[in-house]
Amino acid sequence: MAMLLGKKIGMTQVYDEQGRMIPVTVLQAGPCTVLQVKTPQTDGYTAVQLGYEDVKASRVKKPAEGHAQKANTVPKRFVREWRLGKDQEPNCAAGDRVDVASFAEIKFVDVVGTSKGKGNAGVMKRHGFGGFPASHGTERKHRASGSIGSHGSDCGHGGNLKKGKRMAGRMGGQRVTTKHHKLVRIDEQNNLLVVKGAVAGPVGGYVEIRSSKTRPQA
Repeated sequence: MAMLLGKKIGMTQVYDEQGRMIPVTVLQAGPCTVLQVKTPQTDGYTAVQLGYEDVKASRVKKPAEGHAQKANTVPKRFVREWRLGKDQEPNCAAGDRVDVASFAEIKFVDVVGTSKGKGNAGVMKRHGFGGFPASHGTERKHRASGSIGSHGSDCGHGGNLKKGKRMAGRMGGQRVTTKHHKLVRIDEQNNLLVVKGAVAGPVGGYVEIRSSKTRPQA
């Protein structure tokens, strides 16, 4: 499985072979350094740990600095670990450099990002509720959620608030995985991946890129 860490550059438009204009997201992908390769013998499972973007040693904790020194590299700002299956063998070693060339044979990718945080939001913005009537009969409750307790919605469990009830609260700032992005273009010189569609997160936000788990690559 191909995998990389990177940063969202922004969105633009390109033309495909048929002359159709498609929206794409440009990702700065790597180069990444393999910080650690975990095996069942040493750690109980198989995994590969990557680091992206150098950071001053004075800005990280001493254990993180020592961890990077074991791989003969400097501390990294963005570190993530991918767990591999029991029958998968890692094809890299600590200290190796991974770049966009590893996606040369890949056609579809999954991208993981952190969505934009929007703070505390009401039910209309957060869940798309329709709200109360805008004119007659409504008194200062136009955007309220309405009744939140009910006997009829979940018989046998009383009129208390049910688990999963959609209410106002924190919106955004969550881990979001968007799947099956078509890999439109690879720029090895500038370490760029151009994928079809939108990716969660703001411009400059860190992302994880991996070959699609469920979409055939052939």
